[in-house]
Amino acid sequence: NIENISMDRQYAAICGITKEELLTQMSIDIDIMADKMGIGREQMITKLIENYDGYHFTWPSPDIFNPFSLLMAMSKGEIGAYWFGSGTPTYLIEMMRKFGTQPSDLSAIVLQASRFDAPTETMQSIAPLLYQSGYITIKDYDPESGLYTLDLPNREIRVGLMESLLPYYIEKADETTTTAARMQVMIRKGNMDGALQLLQAFLETVPYTDNAKSEGHWQQTLVIIFRLLGFPSEVEVHTKDGRIDMVMKAGSTIYIMEIKTNRDARAAMKQIDRKAYASRYALEEARIVKVAINFDLGQRNLADWLIEEA
Repeated sequence: NIENISMDRQYAAICGITKEELLTQMSIDIDIMADKMGIGREQMITKLIENYDGYHFTWPSPDIFNPFSLLMAMSKGEIGAYWFGSGTPTYLIEMMRKFGTQPSDLSAIVLQASRFDAPTETMQSIAPLLYQSGYITIKDYDPESGLYTLDLPNREIRVGLMESLLPYYIEKADETTTTAARMQVMIRKGNMDGALQLLQAFLETVPYTDNAKSEGHWQQTLVIIFRLLGFPSEVEVHTKDGRIDMVMKAGSTIYIMEIKTNRDARAAMKQIDRKAYASRYALEEARIVKVAINFDLGQRNLADWLIEEA
């Protein structure tokens, strides 16, 4: 009889390439690629982990690299979004619409195994499709409740997926990726104000669309743009007094972001302070920055913002 071994621990590493295999059997390839890119071996390993690692098919599980992307990167001698270049996820976009899945829903998904390790032909949610096609993977497991936490596996998937979703929210998708690249440089230098100025100037050029006047549309647009920057980010982060709209980590800096619509940035900053959002990260060895953003739905753009050190 056929047996489903997809979540058996003894077969956890049967598909893909493990970190151990990368560091031993592919050690020479790492050195060759590092030489091509002009960086050190350890930096090369870090880049490969950030972009192609992170898959788990049960828990606990060794870290699994995407074999297609890893081998393509070594063949080309550069980091790239090779998996997304092999095809566009049109079917995924259609299914997201069918099940009402928003971009902000594609992280920290908590489910029982039967909800995602299930046939896609009879799926009642988008989770089986996301999991089995590699857009999300297992990141944690609670044995007492039997619940798994699933999330985007790595930077290649996070950035590539956001680029694929972008045209469904903003018409000038190609120009947005260019703006995002410039914003990324500014944020890496600690200039969040400059990054938001770039975003504001860009949104002035975006054509009007019927759904652009809704609050939900622009909140999801901001989620896509900030995730497109390539920095780890979470939405609706729970604290003891509420939920933070977005938390983004850029190097040694954590940005706590509150977004309002048709209000003002002062109201957003007051909420950050009143609910002591920054205290959630008090023990982190990081610079904490509070970012309050107000969005004008009539103008379809950022109206004002405030940035303060925590």
